[in-house]
Amino acid sequence: MAHDYDPERLGELLGLLCPAPEGWARAAQELPFARSSLDQIVARAEADAEFRTALIADLEAVLEQNGVDPEPRLVDALRRRLPEA
Repeated sequence: MAHDYDPERLGELLGLLCPAPEGWARAAQELPFARSSLDQIVARAEADAEFRTALIADLEAVLEQNGVDPEPRLVDALRRRLPEA
């Protein structure tokens, strides 16, 4: 079933939706920073064997030492991306 809605009608329909949960909105705002942090940490781990060894041995502590909150989802994502020791 196809509908041809003009932009005003689409705006009205979108206005009827409930707002996204606060956690979703916050996560969407934090995602670019988290990705950038992950990329930098992985690049450093790939280039620096000593940093990589420390990171693998105690990921959460090394993240905290580098100013990154070791939030569980971030830690899990980082573990999946880390090169092997």
